[in-house]
Amino acid sequence: MTDTLRVVVADDQALVRSGFAMILGAAGIEVVGEAPDGETALATARRLRPDVVLMDIRMPVMDGLEATRRLLASGLTTTAGEATRVIILTTFDLDEYVYAALRAGASGFLLKDVTPDHLVHAVRLARDGDALLAPTITRRLIDRFATPTRVREDFGGLSALTAREREVLVLLARGLSNAELAAELHLGEATVKTHVARILAKLELRDRVQAVIFAYESGLVTPAA
Repeated sequence: MTDTLRVVVADDQALVRSGFAMILGAAGIEVVGEAPDGETALATARRLRPDVVLMDIRMPVMDGLEATRRLLASGLTTTAGEATRVIILTTFDLDEYVYAALRAGASGFLLKDVTPDHLVHAVRLARDGDALLAPTITRRLIDRFATPTRVREDFGGLSALTAREREVLVLLARGLSNAELAAELHLGEATVKTHVARILAKLELRDRVQAVIFAYESGLVTPAA
């Protein structure tokens, strides 16, 4: 994987696009394209094949949610052959689009008041196949959508997980990083990464965000747990 991280920024406000480009550029991340609406974002991403697309939700012509659905459904890959990732950026900390965007395969959801360091960190995580949610979004997402009161063993392949993989999934859903998982389970970090990869493969999930959603929807983890 190349060290040069390539990003497309999609937002209907030129000042927002230039601001993000400046922040990312200062961190050595190349903004290869910009788009003022979802339709242009989709065309630009297909043409340039970036590592990450920063996608605003509320844009003209085509909104960011539809653009995200189409981009990820197409299986777009980067010039290095890796999956292109989408991070949703918005001024709204939770609306009807958040859950749909994550279910569509977005690798994160951040507010536009995110700090520069946090934005750069999120983009790098997404490129590496990880994901990041704003803490307030994680809490409210869980409270709003996680309602199962018992574990649904027949839910989406949950029964295919080993006992250790279920344990890893529970801790992952509670927000632990790979390093924290390794410390909690007394495992090497490489072993933890292998467990996470197997969980995603068995459950046919794109990344950790979808794994968190899966854990709550299946009842494996509950908001009160």
